[in-house]
Order: sequence, then C-alpha cells, then structure tokens
Amino acid sequence: MQITTPDIGVDKAVVAEILVSVGDTIQENDSIVLLESDKASVEVPSTAAGVVKAILVKQGDDVTEGTVLIELDSEASASNAEQEKATDPSAEQTAEPVKSESPADAAPEKTESKEQPQTTGETQEVELKVPDIGVEKAAIAEILIQVGDQIAVDDSVVVAESDKATVEIPSTVAGEVTSIAVKAGDMVKEGTLLLTVKTAGAASAKPAVAEKSTVTEKPAPAAEKPAAVKADPVTTTEKPATPSSTDTAKLTDEQQAANAKVYAGPAVRQLARELGVLLAEVKASGEHGRILKDDVFAYVKTRLSQPAAKQTAAPVASGLPPLPDFSSYGGGEVKAMTRLQQVSVPQLSLNNFIPQVTQFDLADITALEAWRGELKEGFKKQGIGLTILAFIAKATAYLLKEEPYFAGHLADDQKSVLLRNEIHIGIAVATPDGLTVPVLRNPDQKSIKQIAQELGELSQKARDKKLSPKDLQGANFTITSLGSIGGTAFTPLVNWPQVAILGLSPATMQPVWNGKDFEPRLMLPLSLSYDHRVINGADAARFTRKLTLLLKDIRNILL
Repeated sequence: MQITTPDIGVDKAVVAEILVSVGDTIQENDSIVLLESDKASVEVPSTAAGVVKAILVKQGDDVTEGTVLIELDSEASASNAEQEKATDPSAEQTAEPVKSESPADAAPEKTESKEQPQTTGETQEVELKVPDIGVEKAAIAEILIQVGDQIAVDDSVVVAESDKATVEIPSTVAGEVTSIAVKAGDMVKEGTLLLTVKTAGAASAKPAVAEKSTVTEKPAPAAEKPAAVKADPVTTTEKPATPSSTDTAKLTDEQQAANAKVYAGPAVRQLARELGVLLAEVKASGEHGRILKDDVFAYVKTRLSQPAAKQTAAPVASGLPPLPDFSSYGGGEVKAMTRLQQVSVPQLSLNNFIPQVTQFDLADITALEAWRGELKEGFKKQGIGLTILAFIAKATAYLLKEEPYFAGHLADDQKSVLLRNEIHIGIAVATPDGLTVPVLRNPDQKSIKQIAQELGELSQKARDKKLSPKDLQGANFTITSLGSIGGTAFTPLVNWPQVAILGLSPATMQPVWNGKDFEPRLMLPLSLSYDHRVINGADAARFTRKLTLLLKDIRNILL
C-alpha cells in the first residue's frame, strides 16, 4: 500500500528528513518523514504497519497533499512470520513441499509471490532495463553510477533524453552495480538493458519483479517517480526551463531563458538554480556538449577563487545587492541556517508590505504575580506549569472581544476588514531550530487552568517537532515573549494576515509614584505592533491601556 502526504494545511512543504529506510518494519503512527513549511516542522506518521518497500521522495523534494511518500508491504510481517515457521524442522512443515512437488503446482507458487523476499544470505544478479518513458527511443545523456557503486531503491542510474523530455531513470532494487551495458550517447528504447545489480538476501524485496518484468510491469515506484518529482516523459518538455519561483529566485528572467537553451539534465538545472549559476557560462564536458554536475561545481569553484569585484553575481531573492568581498578584512565562514529559519524567510518578508507601528506601555503585575505564586504549587501537583503567560493570554482574549479589529484581517480589496467570530491566539515558542507559533484555541472561553495546561502541551509538542498542521493554523492575534532573557522593549513583527502582535519583555521591579511616595512595583513592558492600515494609533494606545488595567487587577475580567 502507498502512504501519502496528509492534509498538512499548506500548499506545499519540503521533505527535510527521511526517517525510515527500505526494509524497515514500522508500526502505525511511526514517523516516516519530517516535513517543513514556512510555519513549522511536522513529522508525518504512517497510517499502517508493515515493511517499507520503497521510498518515493528524497530530502529537499517539495510535496503536497496526496504525494506518495513510501510504499508499504502491510502483509510482509505476516509473510516473514510464516516463512520462519516454514523453516521450523517439524513434521507439519516438512509435509508442505510434498503437496507442491508437481511442476503444475509449483509454477503458480513462484509466479504469484512476486514480492516474496529472497532467502537471507542469498545473492542474485538483477537486470535493470529501460521502462516505458513515453517515447519510442531516447539517448543516454549521462551515466549517474559506476561499477561497484552501492545503490538504493529509486536512486537515479542514468539520464535519458528524447526530443520531448529529459528523464532520470531510477533503480527498482538495492545492491551493488556489477556491470553497465550502455554508455553516454547510446540510443535506447523500452526494454534495453541498462545495468546489472547484485542484490543480497532479504534486503531486496522487489528483485523478482524487476528481473521478470524489467521495470515496465510495475512502473509505479519507477516510472511515476520521475513523472511526479523530476520530469514528465510526455508533457513536460520545457519543465527544466520553467522551474518554480522559489527555485529561480536567484536568477533573472533573462538568465532563466539563457539556461533553457543549454544542453543539461534536470538534476544539473536544479543544482544551477540552487547555486545561482548561469549555465550558458559553464564549460561542458559531457557528450554532445552536455553540462554535467561536475562542470557546475568546477565553475563555482573557479568563480569563488576570483576577486568579488570581477564576479557577475545574480541578484538575491531579497532584491538587495550581493555581499561585498570581506576577504581583505579577515574573511569568514558561511554557516547554513536551519531549515525552519530558511522557510520562514518568505513569511517574514511579507512584513515589508505592512505599514507597522509599535505602541509601548508598562503593566503593573505585582498583585497578579503574587496570586500566581499562591496558585503555582497547587497547579504543579497536577502536572501543570503556571506562568504569567496564561493570565496574559486570558486577559488579551477578553480584550479582543471588546476590540475585534485587533483580531481582524485586511480584506484583499483593502477596502474592508474581516472580523472573526472566534479568538485564536498564536503563542510564539522558541525551539532549537528556530521560532514556531502554535495556536491557543478560544482562550476567552477557557479557565486559567485550561490555558496553562494547553500552553505547556503546545510548547512541548513544538520542541519535540510533534505539532500537527492544525496546531499552527487559524490564529488572528499573536503573543511573543522574551521570557527572562533580558531587554526592556522590542518591536515584534506583525504576522500577516494578522494585523497585530503583542510582545512581552522581562518584568522588573521599578519605583512607582503612588501620589505620596515611591513604592516598588513589578512592571511588565508591553510592545504592541499593529498594521496602521487597519488600526489607528489612538486605538492602539487605548488597547494597551485597557490591557494594563486588566493585568493590574485580573478580577476586572469578571465584571
């Protein structure tokens, strides 16, 4: 059976990590892949138990709802158990072969058990042939493996090109490449022998299928993968030249058009897009002037060795000019951002289009903190951590019911505002990989105890990368806190399509004039950022004032 991408709440996500291997036995709800979007990292669980037959995605692939992730043999566990039982030296088992000694009985047994694993320890030579690629013939443009290489299921072995498309042909078995029957420039068609692979033991669950039907009898794991992930053999003639906007952010339209005229396969084009390389400037070393991956790497190495002033750098996605050359000032080391940070860039960049203003205020939480201290031990005995954030979330939700525009959204026509019927507050949580924002549902309808418990659960799920897509959707206001890290105030960024966000800085004891003298009070800095197209400055000031009064005496919520 096939395990597909569930509804992840976004148009697409990136495969950040594959958590299983071919041959693994997994249980229902075991995580199989880690997906990352611009909102969070999500581990996708298996919907069934069984043995992993094939992995149909690789790290870095974009996936959407319904994308096939793995093929699972849900009956493999039972089959393996039966096989172990069959090898038991008992009278009942030794009688089995007697019933199937005749050729008439034995033949169907072998034909029907295509997916039966080979006996552990045995090896066999499996021939890999050209599958149905949608054209009568194609040229071998590039050999991606060598004799002696260890390959896995779905590893690309050759690149075939026709007048319609460029297709990377994957292996349907895992093992060691023992011979390669074609060379670059050879013309091939369906059924042409490409290479032979030595498979070992039960690690290869599909050799019988590959050996008998040579890929064409069962194209789902082989032929469909290039179609879905790399290149459609029939309809995507120009696909390498028209990548997604995300992939081509480093190249201009003119540079993309120039790349389209170059003789290169999809893997090379993707590499060039990722590195911002203009393929027209790369010297080709492949057959018939084809550019190989090594050519791209050699080009990049050469360019990096040149002074920055001589480089013609492609504009970066932000629209900013390229970085200057710092080699004369001690140089530096490039460190990759975490995947969560990388996918957050587009969302954060939307803030460039929001005319944002920040309103600052101080809330006296002396009494509130004293009350929290009284309740804390009782909550702790119930396994609940009670923080000041639970009270602030409750007070903010109460205020948002009175001030609905702060929980609204600017409509697409920018002439109206969508006012939501419910309050859902995003709570920013710091994780080792970056910031993520799970959503607290309907805090206006919940007790402080319920809110505190849910905040603890959401924070733990965020740190364990167990947040589901639904945990991250639907917020119409956000609260972000610096905790006890430090600082006196900051400017939080409005998280579009929301129009407001509340920032909390560490509370400090400050002298406050009470009309007669100064007394020490615990003061909490508030930073309310808002979209000035929807919210006026005076309304923002009134909002923070009301919030400070609620926090000064939380009993006001009951009035």
